[in-house]
Amino acid sequence: MSKLSHQELITLILSLGVMLLSARLLGELLRKFGIPLVVGEILAGIVLGPSLFGQLFPESLQFIFPSAGGATLALNGITQMSVIMLLFVAGLELELPLILKQGKAAGLTSIFSLAIPFAIGFFAAYYAGDFFGLDDSNHLLVFSLFLGTALSITALPVIARILMDLKLLKTRIGMIVISSAMLNDLIGWLIFSLVLGLMNEGNSEHSLTYTILFTISYAVILLTVGKYLIDKALPWIQKNFSWPGGILSIGLSLCFLGAALTEYIGIHGVFGAFIVGMAFGDSVNLKEQEREIIQQFITNIFAPLFFVSIGLRINFVSNFSIELVAVVTALAMISKIGGAWMGARLSGLNNSESMAIGFGMNARGAMEIILGLLALEAGIINDKLFVALVVMAILTSVISGPMMQVFCKEVVKK
Repeated sequence: MSKLSHQELITLILSLGVMLLSARLLGELLRKFGIPLVVGEILAGIVLGPSLFGQLFPESLQFIFPSAGGATLALNGITQMSVIMLLFVAGLELELPLILKQGKAAGLTSIFSLAIPFAIGFFAAYYAGDFFGLDDSNHLLVFSLFLGTALSITALPVIARILMDLKLLKTRIGMIVISSAMLNDLIGWLIFSLVLGLMNEGNSEHSLTYTILFTISYAVILLTVGKYLIDKALPWIQKNFSWPGGILSIGLSLCFLGAALTEYIGIHGVFGAFIVGMAFGDSVNLKEQEREIIQQFITNIFAPLFFVSIGLRINFVSNFSIELVAVVTALAMISKIGGAWMGARLSGLNNSESMAIGFGMNARGAMEIILGLLALEAGIINDKLFVALVVMAILTSVISGPMMQVFCKEVVKK
């Protein structure tokens, strides 16, 4: 059995230390200016990677982050595992009862803020595929479905953080935004799992029909039978296992098992982890403190490693296209804000409330970036479109909070 050499082990440990330290320092610095931590973590990777540090000190970059070898393979494995755990946390934050409680307002807001961006993204890619970097016309349908999904999905963790910072989380507007974002994420990941199934249809031993049936069956079984079994098991685990290690290890075990199962079937492992997170997080017996420990463990250790790794993979300077970034950002913002505004207005909210909800739903971040990276690895998109999606996610995350605050002040005035 092969193992890392002494030098490769040193390199791996050094790279992990540099990634975590730089992500924390830059993330905390930007947080003081009201910018989400995830933006600082992504920028840390861009600074450390070929875009900046690699241009100035190419030999040092190769020493800390070699392009090949055992240390690189191990680091890639850690970042892949980080993505799976991130989606587990995203699933933990979805609360189906909360979505149902918001009723008409959340339903209409979610439907319009999902359908309009999806339609605009789909048709933009379908009729202007060359502009967006479509390399193979045979993949036009998959490419169009991906861009529609990428523009329509939200970033629940970023939205939740913005609402907490603005002290809006428990308000009516905050509840509508959160519940609409939850429904967006659930539907968006279901669609994207099918997009990946389409992409892998020729390379998989399973047919697309089989993949679709399994995807739906997996989600339904986990959210019914799986949730029931977790509800029954959690009190026993809490009583007999050490705290909080017992809950943390059981939760992550289920996360990895679910990811392994869906990966085996031909659906990416992140979908399996996402649904397990929903079933686990929706249990009435999961204590809020336990949920918080799982989230803190993953979002403060593994999430930064993933977001920093993005900047290490691609040269953001050479792959930056101002035209592509401008078009992708404009399409994403106009369609999402307009769609959410329309849904909120149809549900009976006034213009200021609807605009506040529109900007709240416009916040992007981790989910778009994970979607983009998976699509990049699957060969659906190229480096330039991936860079445009990352920049779009950063810009919308930065803009949404202040604009939401402006319209919430208008609501108070009225």
